Amino acid sequence: MYRYREEWMREMLLRDMRMVDGQNMGSLQNGTAFFASTSLLAVGGVLALLRSSHDVMEMFAALPFGMRTTPDVLEMKIIGLLVIFIYAFFKFAWSYRLFNYAAIPLGATPHASEAKKPHAKAAAGRVARMVMLAGRHFNRGQRAFFFALGYLGWFVNAWVLIAATLAVLIVTVLRQFGPGARWVIGDRRWRASGRRVAPQSHAGAQDGLMARPLGFASARIAAISAAESSKSKISAFSESRSTRLVRGMTTIPC
Repeated sequence: MYRYREEWMREMLLRDMRMVDGQNMGSLQNGTAFFASTSLLAVGGVLALLRSSHDVMEMFAALPFGMRTTPDVLEMKIIGLLVIFIYAFFKFAWSYRLFNYAAIPLGATPHASEAKKPHAKAAAGRVARMVMLAGRHFNRGQRAFFFALGYLGWFVNAWVLIAATLAVLIVTVLRQFGPGARWVIGDRRWRASGRRVAPQSHAGAQDGLMARPLGFASARIAAISAAESSKSKISAFSESRSTRLVRGMTTIPC
């Protein structure tokens, strides 16, 4: 995604009207603010667990694989979960601030008529680097959320902790580096595996959103065309019957 962020800023430099870029920056800020507020709610919920540690201990001990523990050990586990959510909050908060910082040089980028000048390219590069850094912190905050789910297994026993953490790790790796992610970003290594994809654009780079296999796209297009054709035939038939009915009523003698 770093490459696409750089391409975004290069295209932004060539546009006269940059409202779309401002809207994109605003959507990134809103998403980061949502996760930052959610992490604060999670911190509050974990702090509430400290006041009811005895009830939590009894609840987890009653589970099929649960183990009875001491209040001190349970509080240590709760504090560990609290540290994870605090870490996530700082990552999301710093990412939100970086997106706010990036909006300022985005508005100060020179006009498209000066796009080929060195100072304009340097300004776009600064915005791109700031957006990359904000995205990196946002990703780390999200990973903290993901592994917090695996950390909950420790409240049952250590084996559940290991299994849950491995499950979260496998799902995260597959979501970020699996075939689905490669199809979205148009990875060349995935395209070279023998799959049929859409033709390349005029710039020679494969568009990630157009990299869907051609057979699947053709089937979808054929199904949509058939549905539209049947709808048009039904509407034409209904219209002809209505016309004949109206004409028959007008020719009836009074």
